[in-house]
Amino acid sequence: MQVFLEADAPRVNCRVHGPTVRQVSWARHGAGHTYGFDQQVAWLATKSSKAAITELMRIAWRTVGAIVARVWDDTAGELDLFARLRRIGIDEISYKRSHKYLTVVVDHDSGRLVWASPGRDRSTVEEFFNALEASGQGRCAQITHVTADGADWIADVVRRRCPQAVRCADPFHVVGWATDALDAVRRDAWNQARRAGHTRPYGWSAGRRVTVATGHARALKHARYALWKNPENLTEHQQAKLAWIAKTDPRLYRAYLLKEGLRTVFRLPPDEAPEALDRWISWARRCRIEAFVKLQARVARHRVEILAAIDHGLSNGLIESVNTKIRLITRMAFGFRSPDALIALAMLNLGGHRPTLPGRQ
Repeated sequence: MQVFLEADAPRVNCRVHGPTVRQVSWARHGAGHTYGFDQQVAWLATKSSKAAITELMRIAWRTVGAIVARVWDDTAGELDLFARLRRIGIDEISYKRSHKYLTVVVDHDSGRLVWASPGRDRSTVEEFFNALEASGQGRCAQITHVTADGADWIADVVRRRCPQAVRCADPFHVVGWATDALDAVRRDAWNQARRAGHTRPYGWSAGRRVTVATGHARALKHARYALWKNPENLTEHQQAKLAWIAKTDPRLYRAYLLKEGLRTVFRLPPDEAPEALDRWISWARRCRIEAFVKLQARVARHRVEILAAIDHGLSNGLIESVNTKIRLITRMAFGFRSPDALIALAMLNLGGHRPTLPGRQ
């Protein structure tokens, strides 16, 4: 059974906007749907894919995005999104190919997404602090802790706008630096083994002879996960592979120990971590492995932020969790043409103010 509702929407001659349709109490001005319809679509958008919504509600994909944006604009207009903001985490996430990024800010205390904007540079971070200060004078000065991945485009702005805040370097990213350095050493060892003759012909491709690794080179190629994984998570085969590396390639094994040594620093109590970190920096400086000599200089530059993360027990783990959920939102929607639609849906989902079904509390 079809039901049709009719209501008067007379045109008026507005002194400001000229001839236009009079605003009604049951729909947003300029929208083609009622408040209740918009609210139900927004609720569905936080629970299911756009394809399901378009099939159920008989609207187009772009209409779903427009409705979500309208609902979020009204929701944000009624809230103080930066209230009681003290400890924050800043990170970036790729939402589209061709290096399209969002910068996101998460509240460590509530776990909610408080701000997001397209871009990944100093001006984007400045935009957040401008919005924070515009929401209430002196709010930048109320920020006590900021976690980030050590990127200069974040640290420089935070240092200038929140000089009183404790800056913490994310432990996961710091250990990731060591893992990247270790992988560079592994690739160098693999290339040296190939140049030493540990290869064999494997036919032709595009007019060029193809060779594959054999012997020592082949074994190093398949040692990646044994070197990457934490010792407590290694399988028996990976433990045997690591023991083989210790016997056959001391330089690569020393690089592995350096990576594990840096990871161990983050497990120590705050009173023991400074001495351990200084000893690691000294060890890496004298290790004669170029990748780790460069790494120790980078770690030394971020020494204060690394120790602050250990002392306060903060990391970007919460922000990475939010980033994962944003990726899930993007995947369920089969991508977004505009970052504004993604930001609106992410804020509705992760901002702590999810819409409710119309007529329900």
